[in-house]
Amino acid sequence: MKFFKDILKGVVIGVANAIPGVSGGTMMVSMGVYDDIIYCITHLFKQMKKSVLILLPYFIGMAAGIVGLAFSIKSLYANFPFQTSMVFIGLIIGGVPMLYGHVKKTTIKIVHILLFLFFFAAIIAMEYFGGNGKDVILSVDIISIVKIFLIGILASATMVIPGVSGSMMLMILGYYNPIINAITDFITALANRRWNTILNICGSLVPFGLGVVIGIFAIAKIIEILLKHFEAHTYCAILGLVMSSPVVILMGTDMAGINIVAIVTGVICLIAGTLAARQLGK
Repeated sequence: MKFFKDILKGVVIGVANAIPGVSGGTMMVSMGVYDDIIYCITHLFKQMKKSVLILLPYFIGMAAGIVGLAFSIKSLYANFPFQTSMVFIGLIIGGVPMLYGHVKKTTIKIVHILLFLFFFAAIIAMEYFGGNGKDVILSVDIISIVKIFLIGILASATMVIPGVSGSMMLMILGYYNPIINAITDFITALANRRWNTILNICGSLVPFGLGVVIGIFAIAKIIEILLKHFEAHTYCAILGLVMSSPVVILMGTDMAGINIVAIVTGVICLIAGTLAARQLGK
C-alpha cells in the first residue's frame, strides 16, 4: 500500500516539474518526503539498497507524471487555468503545517525572518522580471552539447530546490519547448523504430540527462549540509520559497474570462488539493 502511495506522490512531483511555475521541490516538501529523498540521493552509493528501495516508487511516479499526465495537465491549464492552479496551490498549502513544524521548535530570530522574506521576495521577483526566452534550436555540436549539459545541471538544481520551478527556468532560457518537443519526438520515433531519428535526438537529450543527474546529486548534497549545520535557517528559507509559490502560480495563471462558476469550482479544487496533500503527507 505504501509503495503505491509513494508512486502517487511521485506522479504529483513529476507533473509539477513539467509545468512552468510549479515546483517539484515544493511538492516534495508538501507531501513530507523532501528530507527522505535528499538523504537517499546523497547516500545512494553508501546505502544503495535502502536508498533505491525508497527512491524507486517516487521515480516511477515521476516518470509517469512527466511522460504521461503532463500532457493532460497542459490541456487542463488551457481549458481550466484557474481551477488547475488552485489544485496546485491547495497541494502546497496542505503541506505548510508539516514544514512549519521544523521551524516552530526553534526560537525565531531576526535572521530567520530576513531569510524568509528574502527568498519569498526573490522567487516573486524572478517570476515578475523573468519573462519568456526565445526558443533555441537544439543541434549536435560541441558548443551546443556543453550548453545543454549546463542547462541540465541548472534545471535539475531548480527542480530540487523548493519554490523554484525548473520548467520556468527552462522557459526563461528558451529551452523548455525544445526539450519537451525532443522528448515527444523521441517517444514517437521509438514507437515507429526510426533509429536515425532516435540517435539524432539522443545527441541532445543524453547530455541534458547527464546534466540533470549531476545537478541533482550536487544540489542535494549542498542542501543536506545546510540542513545539518543550519537547520532552522535553511527551513526558514525553504518556507519563504514555498509560501511564495501560490503567489507565483497565480501570477502565471490566465485570469481572462473568470466568473463566479470558475471561482466556486476553484475554491473546491483548492480544498481538494489541500486535503490530498494532508492525506499524502501522512
